[in-house]
Amino acid sequence: MAEIRAKKALGQHFLRDLSAAERMADRLSLDGYHRVLEVGPGTGVLTQYLLPRNLELHAIELDRESIPVLQSKFPEISARLYHADLLKWSVPEALASEPFALVGNYPYNISTQIVFWMIDRRAQIPEMVGMFQKEVAQRIAAGPGSKVYGITSVLTQAYYEVDYLFTLDEGAFDPPPRVKSGVIHCRRRAEMPDVNPKHLALVVKTAFNQRRKTLRNALKSLNFAETGPMETLAQRRAEQLDVHEFIALAQSMTHGVPDHPGIHQGPAPTPGG
Repeated sequence: MAEIRAKKALGQHFLRDLSAAERMADRLSLDGYHRVLEVGPGTGVLTQYLLPRNLELHAIELDRESIPVLQSKFPEISARLYHADLLKWSVPEALASEPFALVGNYPYNISTQIVFWMIDRRAQIPEMVGMFQKEVAQRIAAGPGSKVYGITSVLTQAYYEVDYLFTLDEGAFDPPPRVKSGVIHCRRRAEMPDVNPKHLALVVKTAFNQRRKTLRNALKSLNFAETGPMETLAQRRAEQLDVHEFIALAQSMTHGVPDHPGIHQGPAPTPGG
């Protein structure tokens, strides 16, 4: 069978570091679930380490050229191999009825959108292990005060505990990307915050889109309870607030807040977001 060609338009950089693939597969806890969705299996380097584990593997691949190769290598998943774009995909009943983990060497051009796709389905996705551009992985895992702490950091960490696992050099991929890569592990929090997700997304995006301003000025278009946390947080800037303080702000928003799209929609994060 002909070798699969990496396609720039799909953001493909095939992982060839077998030890990294094995470490990613081993990181999945399989705690309370047995179904796993691999995003963008490509040539199947990660797939081969997932299959021996006690799980039911599903895979979604946009590259038509990869489908017959994967079917030939791994006939046991042929019925659970979906040729589709994850971001436009309706999760099939075979996955929609039970929890599943997310794993993959994600296309870097849509990796942040994949994180938001996960957050929007957090009730069903308890865990994720993913390969990202290093800077994106660092941003997702960053804490308050970091220069890369931003929208993606807060909205992910509101619902998931995030660990930065390891970094891979350019040579771990074929073709080599122009950037280093980082692997993170997200595990859903035991208790979900009691907050309207649309309010939280609106507060976080509005604050970080004007991150040099104090919250009093950055969030002046929004309405908060007069005796709420804005009283004590007004003179601080977005990058100084931790996730719990953003949640408290969102909880204190008053009625009449403009409707806002889901987390994965709306304006894209800024380079610092």
